[in-house]
Order: sequence, then C-alpha cells, then structure tokens
Amino acid sequence: MVSITEAHGPLTRDPRPSDPERSDPGRPQSRDEWPRLTEALIARLDVPGPRYTSYPTVPEWTDDFAEDQLYAALDEAGARPADQPIGLYVHLPFCEERCTFCGCNVVVTRDPARADRYLDYLVRELDLMVPHLGDRIRLGQIHLGGGTPTFLTEAQLTRLWRAVTDRFEVLPDAEVALEVDPVVTTFSQVSLLRSFGFNRISMGVQDFDPQVQEAVHRVQSVEETADLVAHARAEGFKGVNFDLIYGLPRQTPESWRQTLERVLAISPDRAAVYSFAYLPELRPHQKRLPVADIPTGPAKLTLLGTAFEAFVDGGLQPIGMDHFAKPEDELSQALAAGRLNRNFQGYSARPAIDTVSVGVTAISDVMGRYAQNVPQLNKYYKSLDDGRLPLARGMVLSEDDLRRRWIINSLMCNGTVDLGAHATDFAAQMPALAQLADDGLIEQQGSRIDTTPLGRIFVRNVAMVFDAYLEKNQRRFSRTV
Repeated sequence: MVSITEAHGPLTRDPRPSDPERSDPGRPQSRDEWPRLTEALIARLDVPGPRYTSYPTVPEWTDDFAEDQLYAALDEAGARPADQPIGLYVHLPFCEERCTFCGCNVVVTRDPARADRYLDYLVRELDLMVPHLGDRIRLGQIHLGGGTPTFLTEAQLTRLWRAVTDRFEVLPDAEVALEVDPVVTTFSQVSLLRSFGFNRISMGVQDFDPQVQEAVHRVQSVEETADLVAHARAEGFKGVNFDLIYGLPRQTPESWRQTLERVLAISPDRAAVYSFAYLPELRPHQKRLPVADIPTGPAKLTLLGTAFEAFVDGGLQPIGMDHFAKPEDELSQALAAGRLNRNFQGYSARPAIDTVSVGVTAISDVMGRYAQNVPQLNKYYKSLDDGRLPLARGMVLSEDDLRRRWIINSLMCNGTVDLGAHATDFAAQMPALAQLADDGLIEQQGSRIDTTPLGRIFVRNVAMVFDAYLEKNQRRFSRTV
C-alpha cells in the first residue's frame, strides 16, 4: 500500500491525530477504511469496464436467441421442485420527464392512460410464460423497476398486482420492492403498495444540491424526500434505499458533502452510490449536459471517497463496490456470512434464483439462459399481437461462462474466491493477477484470491481479468473511475 497527496488535493482525510494507527502507511487497512492511492495507479486503473450485472455482459448476447430457447429454459425451471422460489421483475418504462443523466430505457409522457395498454400486454406476456413454469410459481423476490413505477395510478397499480397474484403465489417472507421518484409518488400510493405486501422501497436521490439538480434535470427537495421516507416507515416498509450518483456535473467536494449529511440525517437503511456513466454515443440525451462541469479521474474518485467515509462514519457497512447498509440490514448480515449475491437489480441477500421478467428491455435469467426483450413499445406490442415473446437478444451460457460467472460474482459480492481445482484453467490470467497483487488490489494464496480494501473499490478491474469476452467490446463500457 502507498499513500500520496494528489495535485488536486488529498483523496482521503488527513489521519486523525488521536489515532496513531491511521497515520501508519504500512498498516494493513480494514474493509471500513478508504484506501490510499497514487495518481499513477488511478490513471492505470481508469479504464472502460463492465459493472457485471451479468456475465457474459449484454454486448455478447445475440439476436438469434430463439423463442423456443427461452421456453426450454422455463420448462426446465418448471421441472424443478415447486418449493424452490423464483423471482419476478416487471419493467414499467414511463416517466413524466427525462433526466439527462439517466441510462434507463424510458417512455416520456404525461398521459397516464398510456400505461393501460401497456398493462394489457404485460398480462399477455405473463400468460405466454407462466404455463411453462408448471407448479413452480412461488415468488421469493418481486421488483418493479423503471422508468418510474409510481407513474401508474392507484387503479393501474392495483390491476398490475392482481395480474401478478392471480398467476403466482407470493411467499410470506418475499422481498417485494420497487423504485420510486419522491417527486411524483404520493402518500396514498405508498400506503396502497404496502397493503399489497411491498416491504422495500428505493428512492432516486442522485444529489440534493440545487445546481447539480438543475444540470441533470432532476429537481427534488430534501423535505419531500424525507417526508416520503417517514410515511413509508410509518406504513411498515422495513427497508428504505437511496440511490445516489457521484461524478455528476457541478458536483464539488463541498456540495457533495452537504448532500451526504442530508442523506444521513434522513437515515436510509441502505445507500447505493453509483458512478455516473457518461456515454453520449449510446445515450444521445446526455449531450445536453454541461460536459466541462463533469468531474473525472482523481476529482471524481474523491467524491466516492467522501461518500465512503461519510457513510462509514455514519454507522453503515460498505457492501460490494458501491453500496452501504446499516449493520442490522440483511445485506450486511449476508456479507458477514459470505453469502451476498448480485442480480440485475443490484446486491441481494437472497440466494441466486431463476428470475422471470416482463416488459420492454426486461431481462430474464433462467436456467443458464439470458433473454432480453425489445426496447421499443411498438415492437413489444407487435410481437405479442402475433402471439410471440418480444425477444430482442439472449444467450445460452456455456460451462466456461457459468464457471467465470461464479468467479466474477464471488469477487463482486463477497470480495473473495477460491478457484480450487479450476485454478489450472486460468494459467493465462496469472500475470494479470500478479500485477493486481503488486498494485495492492488483491492478495493471493494458492488458489484463493482475496480483494483488499483497494481491490473492493476497483473490483471491476479485478473481475475483468476473468472476462473471456472483454477485449472486443471494452470501449462500450463506462470507466472504472
């Protein structure tokens, strides 16, 4: 480990005089301490790379993935014991406005009636898929994502919930979650959702600074966010998550620190601190952002370090590469037990399960197959009108894919992996692993690889060593800093 004061200012706080151990640059660092970095190391690690919500990553999936391949996966899933739960993801793409930072597939409209037709087709898609599951219809996880799920009216939310519960059995201990925008979500919507059994709610915050909000076209006050959290907790939601983004235009260390203080005052159970992915070639709406005001490199990493220290000092545990949770939260408990998982919705304390997904761009992950729906509403409707699943692309994972997915998931979630008997299969990766060890990202003993505090921040770089497909598509991903 090395320590340096950057030309742009220190990447961490000065060591506390009252704690001599903090000032010892040779002392091994704990999970709860922001690692020391050099500017040269930051430059070497700052490369494009996947976030590994899946492996193989989406660019490797092909458009010749056939409908019968997904049906075969559903049939295989349905042949497993009925008491093995599955997951359900529903994509609701509607938003009243497009935020310029956003990387999601959204339909911008202020007409709630447009969701009525969409719900009609969600039901059609469910009715094509569910019969293939046989008796395996118990849900251990449900997630409504978007877009803005609370764009739907209460009548539309009720209709959607009935469509789900008419076809599935929701287990009493299921994780039932949704994403909301506090600006457009009403107290009565939250109460209704809680009456259905929703128990986790994730709120997009991004940043509370008015200048940053203006730059990204996402304006919401601290007060309306805090009021919605208070109401959700009064209704019985057991988990509140905030999504924050660092690296947005006009963010400064001071303004970001004030946002973090306001977040901690509201006291969410979890916080996700995502790196802003500026990809205007893939997301043309991002061209409207004030590019000159976007922090990059060491300046951007300083923002992540500030968040890390603020949340750890506030009593939260670091989870994975960019999440934080209170010690009593099940994510913290899963990490402590070495059983943290990761799926398309983020980190999870639940075991990896088959997930069936419906809606535009929705991704199913079933029995070693990925299947993603088309992103366009008109194509989505046309496929279902023709009685076909609205598939855009997918992939059947090979044995090598599955092995590498397990390795990458272990590193991304629990910070460690033992290659065991497979270590000899990765002889070609040993020089890259040796370089990571020299840089202080990993420690290696035999077939076991453990990430250091620095390696957990740059775990994407560690995982990339095991990515067999990366070279041809690396430039399509956001940067790791």
